[in-house]
Amino acid sequence: MASQGHSYEVSLTGEFFAKDLRPILNRITLNSESAQPIHIREVVFEPLDAQYHRDRGVEPVMLRAKKETSTKDSPWEMYSYLKPESTRTYPDATVRPWATIHVTGDALQFAAALGYIRKTQLYKRGYSFRRGPLIITMFQQEQADPKTEKPIPAHADTLWQVEVKTAAPIRDTPVQLAIDQLLEFQTLMKGLLDLRRQDI
Repeated sequence: MASQGHSYEVSLTGEFFAKDLRPILNRITLNSESAQPIHIREVVFEPLDAQYHRDRGVEPVMLRAKKETSTKDSPWEMYSYLKPESTRTYPDATVRPWATIHVTGDALQFAAALGYIRKTQLYKRGYSFRRGPLIITMFQQEQADPKTEKPIPAHADTLWQVEVKTAAPIRDTPVQLAIDQLLEFQTLMKGLLDLRRQDI
């Protein structure tokens, strides 16, 4: 059972080849309430003392920031995960403590003020769908140009990745309900897309 006091993200992931895009896109669209294109910039930060923690066998908690680049002045969403609950507790989906806030203004400077330094960044281009309390994103990753920080378009054959997860943090009580909703969607995609628990 998830511990008291935390909010959680519940998720499944999958991937597919570009040649399978059209049938998968059609099936997800048919089983969703809304759809929109996305082009997200995502930056991962680690604490200044990350190496200190690693030297002691403790993985530091990363801070992540993302924003939709196609909409002018869209806010940054900053979020962080803790270690996922065990496979024995939740064998069917990834369940992990999740904290999230929205930031208006310069999230990168805000992260620096919190004592974090930038580790990596990338872009995700694709589609986002809504199905009840779930958000489904399917995307190809684009690397950032090290000089301009602009996205470098992905090769046409780049694998597509799919994330199906709760749209907002949930408390421990409805975790199993969220898992059931994910498994229902997993069943809908069978034969086209293998969605599974991700070991992180």
